[in-house]
Amino acid sequence: MGGRAAIGALAAALAWASGSLAATVDTGVPYIVRDDHGGSVQQRLTDVSALRASGRTVEIRGLVCHSSCTMLLGLEDVCVLPHTRFGFHGPSRSGAPLKMAEFEAVSQIIAAQYPPALRQWYLEVARHSLDRMHIVSGAELIARGVARDCDPLETAKATVERHGNGG
Repeated sequence: MGGRAAIGALAAALAWASGSLAATVDTGVPYIVRDDHGGSVQQRLTDVSALRASGRTVEIRGLVCHSSCTMLLGLEDVCVLPHTRFGFHGPSRSGAPLKMAEFEAVSQIIAAQYPPALRQWYLEVARHSLDRMHIVSGAELIARGVARDCDPLETAKATVERHGNGG
């Protein structure tokens, strides 16, 4: 019953927040994410809902996007930089394990925010780690089709400079 209560509380908060926050977002300006270490899943759901309703582009441009920040990867118009490091782990309460029903419910809520290619991996692998993060590079997420490159021309230029131009 605890898991269902948690889902109900999160759904109610999300419904309230999506109506009030979405109206305050300027849709013409990208939402830039820099060095985000995560935070509350409930707060991130509110943010994701507002961003989804706005249709605003999300650009993940920091060195890190850990924990709940990774939930932004499921938005329709999101890009990442190849060098950004994304950190995934299972849900907890400030590092303390959740009861099984709540763990399952919150894991499903988090996974539902991810695109299918990432969702399955999260449920099978990453959510089972509470003591360490599974780190995935932006380059890997781009290669897997999870997100697009925010600066494809800059990435191509850097690749040519590192490997030579072949001429």
